[in-house]
Amino acid sequence: MSRIPLALCLLAVLCVAVPGLARSDTNLREGGEGVAVKVVDGDTLVLSDGRSVRLVGIQAPKLPLGRKHIKKQPFADRSKRALEDLTLGKTLRLSYGGREQDRYHRALAHLHTPDGTWVQGRLLELGLARVYSFADNRARVPEMLILEARARAAEKGLWGHKFYTVRGVLKTETYDIDTFQVVAGVVHNAARVRGRVYLNFAEDWRRDFTVTISRKHARAFAAFGVDMKTWPASWVGKRLRVRGWIYWRNGPMIDASHPEQIEVLEE
Repeated sequence: MSRIPLALCLLAVLCVAVPGLARSDTNLREGGEGVAVKVVDGDTLVLSDGRSVRLVGIQAPKLPLGRKHIKKQPFADRSKRALEDLTLGKTLRLSYGGREQDRYHRALAHLHTPDGTWVQGRLLELGLARVYSFADNRARVPEMLILEARARAAEKGLWGHKFYTVRGVLKTETYDIDTFQVVAGVVHNAARVRGRVYLNFAEDWRRDFTVTISRKHARAFAAFGVDMKTWPASWVGKRLRVRGWIYWRNGPMIDASHPEQIEVLEE
């Protein structure tokens, strides 16, 4: 199997979106500027005007930051240093592609440095962050998935560490519950129950890995070009790579709320 999705179309089944992959930040809303004065971790910083900024669309390795229930993850210090090198003391341009603030009142922004460097993209190129998107904040995610795939294929940064290995469907054991993971496997069967889609990746749906898509979220897939008459049955036998938080419901499960969470891989 190829290590990079077909023709770098990370959403092969949704390839109506492919022409947009070449866009830069033209689909974003301007959010002003600010000087970076403090880097909290690999995906969060503080501006001189007091605003905290969470780099939208990515997740860097976590630092405890005083939280006893969180352990330092591999590459957390390196990711923080990379963000410091990219941003500290520089006037950054902020832009928004979806929801602009999270529940902690942090700006959910894309960042560009004075020389035009897209900070999220650079961290992904270095292999120091993973794509981490939400249904209400999806701008530039297809581009970010491509950058992540290239870094993963080259085993750059965190992708060379077993902690971040793409999980096989039989490896999503209980220690992965309540963690963000990237999982790859072949869809064994699919079902639609009261409007909710279930993609089962092994024979025993009561214990094995499953991806679920609610009726509400299915509309987002339809809007992205999925043929609802043949889907989800058309994905049976296909190898998918799925990302999201794993929780336990009749086995390990990821709830997909938007199309960018699911990639169809080249065999």
